Amino acid sequence: MIWNVYLSGEIHTNWRQEIISGCEQLKLPVVFTSAVTDHAASDGAGDCLGSEDVGFWRDHKSAKVNAIRTKTLIEQCDLAIVRFGDKYKQWNAAFDAGSCAALGKPYITLHAEDIIHPLKEIDGAAMAWATTTEQIVEILKYVTLEQ
Repeated sequence: MIWNVYLSGEIHTNWRQEIISGCEQLKLPVVFTSAVTDHAASDGAGDCLGSEDVGFWRDHKSAKVNAIRTKTLIEQCDLAIVRFGDKYKQWNAAFDAGSCAALGKPYITLHAEDIIHPLKEIDGAAMAWATTTEQIVEILKYVTLEQ
């Protein structure tokens, strides 16, 4: 089986590439998908539908266009990794975790100890909580193991 792993969450560090590289080194049977990680492109995803004078409507249109990709990729994944960084509040990542929980998709959270409390419900529904990308790679190694 080739596992389809969706990478959700913060876009300001190279955590995605660390996981992808670790899995490639181990030759794990995993393919990765993700939301658009270019911040400007994501914010402007709905701009093709016309300009807006009020920021709310620009964000609203872009969120819906982004959701076409996000919703589809989460529905198709076997597992999601949801990363919460310390620089910004990742409301989109929390939403993705909730979507996974509602769909019965297993997910693993990836975040530092100092935000355990605000993520207690999200971690409560997760299959695991990791603090490093190396831990994520080890989990993927275990779950993709051919017996």
